[in-house]
Amino acid sequence: MVAIALAVMDFLLWEEHRAHLLGTLPWLVVLACPLMHLFRHGGHGGHRGPGKPGGDPID
Repeated sequence: MVAIALAVMDFLLWEEHRAHLLGTLPWLVVLACPLMHLFRHGGHGGHRGPGKPGGDPID
């Protein structure tokens, strides 16, 4: 019952607010770029390269 209720609510919200949600999509893509840049650099050692201290030569 909960899953059916959530599905109905999702459908109704989508139908009522589709224009608003799709209108913000380009801005979400623009916002994703700096956020991914900030958070993903921690995953590969930041701006350190192979010739710099702490860099991984196999990268």
